[in-house]
Amino acid sequence: MQPITQDQISSILKPETELERQFLLDPAFREGLFYGKPRYGHPEGQVLYHIPEVLANVDQLDISKEDRRKLRIITFVHDTFKNIEDKNEPRDWSKHHSVYARKFLERFTDDVGLLTITEMHDEAYYCWRLYALYRQPEKSLERLKRLIEAVGKDLQLYYLFFKCDTQTGDKIQTPVRWFEKTVEGIEIVHF
Repeated sequence: MQPITQDQISSILKPETELERQFLLDPAFREGLFYGKPRYGHPEGQVLYHIPEVLANVDQLDISKEDRRKLRIITFVHDTFKNIEDKNEPRDWSKHHSVYARKFLERFTDDVGLLTITEMHDEAYYCWRLYALYRQPEKSLERLKRLIEAVGKDLQLYYLFFKCDTQTGDKIQTPVRWFEKTVEGIEIVHF
């Protein structure tokens, strides 16, 4: 199989801004795009094919150009460093793909909200898991409270990304519905 070219990557991801184009020039970023095999939740396999699914959801939102720009940035980087994540048990959460994504993004922006959402993009799912799968509602709500405090004024943007990311592939939708019922102060969207 022929290696995929920079032009082919661009035609799949359709970068719109200079920043998005800069991401695609970074060797570590490009390497991360090819991580993944088809599996439950991600039948598309590689991160390269997950990003357009999330971007298609972002495009369905009735939001400002600035929020769209931010959601696109988060979308581009959120899962791109799964290839270097340490998955050993017990987990070293400082080596989670979202931490690497944040560190990568710090090279391009100092927007704390954008960085925090990127780093915590899976946190709502982990909160739901504690509640629904591990039957630990108190721990779930404590973790959710920390998430809400961390994202602060960017809670709606966090929720929008969580929804856009979750409504891809064959992911279960229960975590989003739980988040929508549990978290006060968000404007629920449908698409």
